[in-house]
Amino acid sequence: MITSAAFLVTLLIGVPIGIAICLAGVVFIAASGNPVLYQSFPLQMFGSVDNYGLIAIPLFILIGEIMNGGGITRQIIAMTMAFVGALRGGLAYVNLLANMFVSSILGSATAQVAIMAQIMVPEMEAKGYDKTFAAGLTAYAGMLGPIIPPSIMFVMYSVLAQVPVSDMLVAGLIPGVLLTVLFCLVIAGMGMAYNYPRGEAAPLRQRVATVLAAAPTMLIPIVIVGSILTGLANPTESAAIGALAAILVGRFWTRELKLGQLPAMFLRAGVYSGIVLFLVAAAGVLSWVLVFAKVPQAVALWIQSVATGPISFMLLVNVILLVIGTVIDGAPGLIMTVPILLPIATEVYHIDPVQFGVVAVVNLVLGFLSPPVGLCFFVAAAVTGAKPGRMFIVTLPFFFAACALLVLLSLFPALSTALVR
Repeated sequence: MITSAAFLVTLLIGVPIGIAICLAGVVFIAASGNPVLYQSFPLQMFGSVDNYGLIAIPLFILIGEIMNGGGITRQIIAMTMAFVGALRGGLAYVNLLANMFVSSILGSATAQVAIMAQIMVPEMEAKGYDKTFAAGLTAYAGMLGPIIPPSIMFVMYSVLAQVPVSDMLVAGLIPGVLLTVLFCLVIAGMGMAYNYPRGEAAPLRQRVATVLAAAPTMLIPIVIVGSILTGLANPTESAAIGALAAILVGRFWTRELKLGQLPAMFLRAGVYSGIVLFLVAAAGVLSWVLVFAKVPQAVALWIQSVATGPISFMLLVNVILLVIGTVIDGAPGLIMTVPILLPIATEVYHIDPVQFGVVAVVNLVLGFLSPPVGLCFFVAAAVTGAKPGRMFIVTLPFFFAACALLVLLSLFPALSTALVR
């Protein structure tokens, strides 16, 4: 109780969550009356980040920086416009599908929303779309970033759960495509209900030329995902190759990447990576404290009294994680819940850790779009000037579509594991 109180108080006064977790660990050791545990504290932090797979995180972040600076995002948007721009609500489809392609490179929801909102929302508003809807759609499309590989959250989960990084990255493909399809169905329904405008159909020759011009940008996700699927490279190596591919495409194809930009990109990637990896180190402390205090065993007894089987357990987990995701961001949410819930899922209910990881990540990513925090809405609002609360109300059908995906993932494990097992 003392440890929990210390953690909550430090969070409420604005202490960053990584530091709050470490301070709670110090309080736990002091309250336990066992000062010898102080010697293990730094060892737990170091051991958490002493993992080769974590090198993929700064590399994925660097790929996003290079892609944004190299004009690759605009090429992807032009390509998707050639495919679906003439449909009713065409720009909405373009927004969603462009995010799907960009997510296969970025892997971060907030970064993706910040980039795409600057590009897509003014364009949609100019074509007659409501700005609030355009900003909210961009925020929901940002969900694809942490789901479609590469995904920083899947890398973090694989370290926490001791699951191969390649398995988790590949497992996100089917859920990511399914979520895109569900969102497209929502756009189709809303397009008919609100009579969204149609785009102008470009001549076939122009569409072909646009696709051919953007085709080299697809080299980046093909290199990353293809090298993992074929076994030619592990996720860390594929991330390094992807970063090199992004530099080559931005420098010699789009010709917008200047070598003088690279030092600033490396610095931004390094700063953000440091924040993420410190959270991973704090996660090691939290896991250690929870195990020492026998918290997982106590939670397991309560859950077993409520959930009678794997399906009811997964549905209960969905509710728990959705509630947690509304107030805590995705990465800290993983850090706080995986050490408690994963052992129960695998040892008591014999649920595949890959399936549990996909469900956990999608749940916590949906928390980016749920009040009272709704981080992606606030990012979109900061870029576009739309109001976050109204964004949530206008785009509520997308929330229900994401919840439907969570139910499907909970009921059908193959949706998460088909490409892995």
